[in-house]
Amino acid sequence: MSIKEIVASIKAKQPEIKTVYFVGCGASMSDLFPAKYFFENNSKKLRTGFYTANNFNYSTPAAVDDTAIVITCSLSGNTPETVAATKLAVSKGAHVIAITHKADSGLAEAAEYQIIHGFYESYGAKMEKPARALELACEILNEYEGYEHYDDLHDGLDKIFDLINDSAKLYRSTATKFAEDHYNAPILYVMSSGATQYTAYGFSMFLMMEMQWLESSTFHTGEFFHGPFEMADENAHYLLMMNDGPTRALDARALTFLQRMNAKYTVIDAKDFGLSSHIKSSVVEYFNPLMIGGLTRLLGEEMAIKRDHPLTMRRYMWKLEY
Repeated sequence: MSIKEIVASIKAKQPEIKTVYFVGCGASMSDLFPAKYFFENNSKKLRTGFYTANNFNYSTPAAVDDTAIVITCSLSGNTPETVAATKLAVSKGAHVIAITHKADSGLAEAAEYQIIHGFYESYGAKMEKPARALELACEILNEYEGYEHYDDLHDGLDKIFDLINDSAKLYRSTATKFAEDHYNAPILYVMSSGATQYTAYGFSMFLMMEMQWLESSTFHTGEFFHGPFEMADENAHYLLMMNDGPTRALDARALTFLQRMNAKYTVIDAKDFGLSSHIKSSVVEYFNPLMIGGLTRLLGEEMAIKRDHPLTMRRYMWKLEY
């Protein structure tokens, strides 16, 4: 079924939906955030929630019932906590949609509906997961409330993968310099705002800490001046993800301070890749994490080369019982 058909099917069974939950773990949870952010920004009646799967499992929201849509996500489709969350939501009568790369996975089998996405084909394909979640959020909102920029968002979805792939061709030298500048950082601070908040979180938590064993911390640029800026000096290392859209002012303020304190920093700026030249201003902020997220993979690849530490190397994951 297409995303449009899935939402129409739910609407036919449940004319009144009150809540939409987004549930996942790790990078997949991060990939759901742009959709949650879109939904929260544009819905006037529908509530939304954003959960790591085991929090959802152990402290389940009371509104998970037949008036809720629960969207679960896992690349492999076999993340135990997310499979359990999917089964739990189904048992409570919620309308459950799984987003995964594997059609024959436990997650897909547990959910009522499945959205199968690409991943390995290109840098653009690595953003299919958050893009499909964003498309799903838009369809739910339009079906139950109406959304005036529906066509603009779909126009952006038609363009974004080619934009990411074209940008990636030009970004390798910048990614190489990022690795040169930060491979021996005692800690790398990663920050952003708006829909890209969890793109920063994901890069810090997973590409750096999980895949590179490099100490890292992440925070919202809006919070930078409420504590973390005390760490900024000429020895501090930062990656700043700058948005094209309403929250850019928060990112620009942080950049000005990094420059003032002579910190070591790299900026990845959605404006540098012509995002707003192709995506309508009414929806451009929701595409920042897709563009930036697609390019951060190159940063991780170059860091892995510089540090002689493959992105697939693990100490504990997939090796120990935990």
